[in-house]
Parts: sequence; structure tokens; C-alpha cells
Amino acid sequence: MTVQDTWTHRTVLLNEAVQALQINPDGHYIDATFGRGGHSRLILSKLSAQGRLLAFDKDPEAIAEAARIDDARFAIRHEGFSHLGELPPGSAAGMLLDLGVSSPQIDNAARGFSFRGDGPLDMRMDTTRGQSVAEWLADASIQSMTEVIREYGEERFAGPIAKAIDRRRQERGPLASTAELAEVVAGAVKTREPGKDPATRTFQALRIFINAELEELQQALAASLKVLQPGGRLVVISFHSLEDRIVKQFIAEHSREVFDRRAPFALPKAMRLHALGRVKPSEDEIAGNPRSRSAVMRVAERTEVAA
Repeated sequence: MTVQDTWTHRTVLLNEAVQALQINPDGHYIDATFGRGGHSRLILSKLSAQGRLLAFDKDPEAIAEAARIDDARFAIRHEGFSHLGELPPGSAAGMLLDLGVSSPQIDNAARGFSFRGDGPLDMRMDTTRGQSVAEWLADASIQSMTEVIREYGEERFAGPIAKAIDRRRQERGPLASTAELAEVVAGAVKTREPGKDPATRTFQALRIFINAELEELQQALAASLKVLQPGGRLVVISFHSLEDRIVKQFIAEHSREVFDRRAPFALPKAMRLHALGRVKPSEDEIAGNPRSRSAVMRVAERTEVAA
């Protein structure tokens, strides 16, 4: 057994998410975040020979895992879900977005996502392209670092943390490892939330920023209005408040008729989604997988009215 074999992933809200899609065996579905394939494999088990599943993922390790699925009904694209808009209009009977970072990504110190194991300060979902966190921190201004850590980490000590990173750069050179960053953050955060490492919010902020996660989410949600066929289901699992807020507001915005105040006698713009509620993991799931605790799943259905 290799070390990598011990990096297991437990799919959060597995049955609940696939059930929410209301699978039509002959339908075409999208798993916009393949991860380690938990949702994809369950969806495939419910499809007929005519059904199809298209997956997306930026992580080369996820693409390698997907290559193990020998099924003519399945295909995967090595791209982020911001590319969903390239798909034909009305081509999907359902779309699933699981926005969490997979356990193998967190547990593999070489990926740089976690402060619990020392590794290179990377955090890229796609290690084949783009700038790492270490490269960005080497040149970022104090103002830029402060804005990123405050906006994406909701960290009230963003300013002191940014100044501490800058001071560390001047004294000893750029930060290169997760342990170095965690140590700098710990020295700048004056009070700690019970049970939470002081570096948690900073690591979250830098990961979200370097991968443009919120921008990609907004693009994917907008694309869902075009790609989903009438009656198609949108299922999104979020793991922190910034993501969930975007999903909640998007569904709410498109689940009501919109009146143009400048044209009071014109027909309202029809609602494009029907909100179907939210689901949280069960107590049993949380007990078996504590990382599922923060998950929130929201479900909506594409209305019959054309865009």
C-alpha cells in the first residue's frame, strides 16, 4: 500500500444529492466537480444505456481517478466548472456541484491546502497551471493581502496578518511552506476561536482567491440557467458561508417574477428557477465524517418557461 492509498474521501450527502437530481435513466447529467467520483459512480448506476454523464474537474489527480471508470456513458473534461456555459442550451437533465475540497487534497501535505502537515505553499486545484499561493505572497502588497484575507476568509485580523507576512518577507525572504505561513498567522492573531486553528481563515481565503472559486461559482450558476432543460435539477453543496450565500441569493433571485418599474404595464420577467429547499447532513453522517458538518445542500428546479 502506498501513502496515497491512505488518502480516502467520503462523499458528503451522497445519496441525498443524487436523489435530489431525480434521475431519469435516459437523461444526460453533469457532475461539475468529479473529485474522487462518489457522486458520479452513483449517478451512473442509475442511468440506462442511453443515459450520459459528463464530469468536470481541474485537479489532475481527479482526472486520473476518472480514467479508472471504463464506461461509454461517461466522459470528463480537465477544466473547471466555469466552462459549463460552453455546453449546448437545454442539454442537461440535472447538474451537481459539490464545492468542497476533497479529503485527499487536504490530507496530502504536498498540495499545500492544510496547515496540519508541512508542505509547499501551493493550494492550486490544478497543479498544471496558474500561480501558487507562495508565488502570489512573494510579491503581493500589504493592501492586496489584507483585502484577500478579509474578503475571502472573513478574518478580522487581516491587516495584522498581512503586515506580519510582509515583515517576514523582509527579514527572512518569501514564505515557502504551509508551516511557515501558519506560524506567521498564529503570531498575528491575538484571540483564537475555540477549537479552531488561528490559520484556518487565512488558509481558506488564500485557497479561494488563488483558485478564483467564487468567481467560477457565479459563472457556473449563471450557465445553469442556459444548460438545464425545463424541469432539470440544480443541486449545489457548499461548505462555507461565502459559497452558500452566493448560491442562496442566486436561487432566490431567479425564483421570483421580476417587474420592470420603468414599464409598469409590461408583463413581468418570468421566474427561471423553483427553489426546493436546503438539506444538512444527518447526525449519523457528521459522526462518521466530521468534515461534513458545515455542508449545506440547496436544490432548485429549472422552470418550464424559456429563458
